Amino acid sequence: MSDNEDLQSAEENQEVAPEEQKLTFEEQVETLTAELNKALEEAETHKDVAVRAKAESENIRRRAEREVSNASKFALERFAKEILAVVDSLEKALEHPVEGEAQTSMKEGIELTYKLLIDTLNKFSIEQIDPLGDAFDPGLHEAMVMQESAEHEPNSVMNVIQMGYSLNGRLIRPARVIVAKGKSPEIDEKA
Repeated sequence: MSDNEDLQSAEENQEVAPEEQKLTFEEQVETLTAELNKALEEAETHKDVAVRAKAESENIRRRAEREVSNASKFALERFAKEILAVVDSLEKALEHPVEGEAQTSMKEGIELTYKLLIDTLNKFSIEQIDPLGDAFDPGLHEAMVMQESAEHEPNSVMNVIQMGYSLNGRLIRPARVIVAKGKSPEIDEKA
């Protein structure tokens, strides 16, 4: 080969080389674009997982706080249920009629003890439910008997057999009540 042929061959190689480089550059752009898209998809997936994990940890934290709060609020529930028997006994003692000065003094002592016990229960958020005259609520009251009454509204509490109690707004014992029902219509015997 002569120098001319070598030079011509070199020029052809140079002409081909930029086209090959151009194709290679385009291929590289496509490859890099595909890799970038794949990385973005993976980043989005990881972001989604991270957001879900954060939300789950927040839910666990809130649930734990609520459980701790409820545990402290309602720790007295078992004790309160047991002490209500004492309250009931004092209420029954106060129902008995008084005969003589000695019994009057004793009743006054029982009344003071009862008031002190109720005040102590209130200090610890144990509230008495006295539904006398209220509409019957099966969520708060336990109907022991239904009686006809012309003096009371139908479906209202006309007498309380045993007081109900709640602890921090949660029912620990329903009030046991007698509920009024409407007077039955008189049947005309002449008919």
